Amino acid sequence: MTVTIRDVARASGVHVSTVSRTFSAPHMVNAATRTRVLAVAEELGYRPNRAARALTTGRTHNLGLIVADIANPFFPPLIKAAHAAARQRDYHLFVADTDEEPAAEEELVQAFSKQVDGVVLCSPRSSNKALERLAERVPFVVINRRLRGAATVLMDVGHGAKLAVEHLAGLGHTRVALVSGPAGSWTSAEIRTAAEQVPGVELVVVGPNAPTERGGFAAARRVRDSGVTGVLAYNDLVAIGLIEGLGELGLGVPEDVSVVGIDDIVPGRLNRPKLTTVAMPTAAAGRLAVDLLIQEVSATTSLETRLVVRDSTAAPR
Repeated sequence: MTVTIRDVARASGVHVSTVSRTFSAPHMVNAATRTRVLAVAEELGYRPNRAARALTTGRTHNLGLIVADIANPFFPPLIKAAHAAARQRDYHLFVADTDEEPAAEEELVQAFSKQVDGVVLCSPRSSNKALERLAERVPFVVINRRLRGAATVLMDVGHGAKLAVEHLAGLGHTRVALVSGPAGSWTSAEIRTAAEQVPGVELVVVGPNAPTERGGFAAARRVRDSGVTGVLAYNDLVAIGLIEGLGELGLGVPEDVSVVGIDDIVPGRLNRPKLTTVAMPTAAAGRLAVDLLIQEVSATTSLETRLVVRDSTAAPR
């Protein structure tokens, strides 16, 4: 037999309306009562009718998450953490991939707007003007982008980039290449601004580049020709591709060129040499973005990054 809301109310010793509020507006229910009702519902196997609840509350209990490239190993930990946070709050999370296309972001937000209560936009490529226009259609939280009037979760990539260049400077590198990311990337601009602040280092910008291994590989010849002894790459994928490309040109890492990435993805730890990188708090960002979206909190939060030194950096010859 199907378990009904009345069964849960009877077993919990509360009114039907209390059970309803426990699932539709949990903040309106006493914590002890809410815990008891949820425990009874779980024991009985009760699942609220989402369609009926949406008609009553005006909320779908669905969220959207839009990422720039789901194939990039940077995103899966964020997606997994966001999914867990949503599920814990009794929300479903739908994930979409823009393949780095700003136009796809707009199309997906518009498509999601009638099906979800809000959207998390991770590393969006659209202009601020376009994002502000989209914010009028559906509530959203932005990860890794400052946007006026919107809740934002920033991973302090600028701080991490500064640590990376200071690390190279400390090893004796005075001429360093920044292998940048896509044109118009907020993250790429933050990295460059921070890297330029390190005294005693001449920064050579090589880019823009695709944020992929192929992009890093294609930049290898320009890096070699620039005469630098150290490199900070836009992300770990670019760094890994760059190391391969430098190898094709007869340059060793770190013997001839030191390379630092950003993200601390698993492939970077498995690469040879193991990649020195800036660790990004991706899982924490995913959880926090979902919490801000559900709570409808408009705030800007910055999460700390840190430098992880491995084998791809050394003193110059």
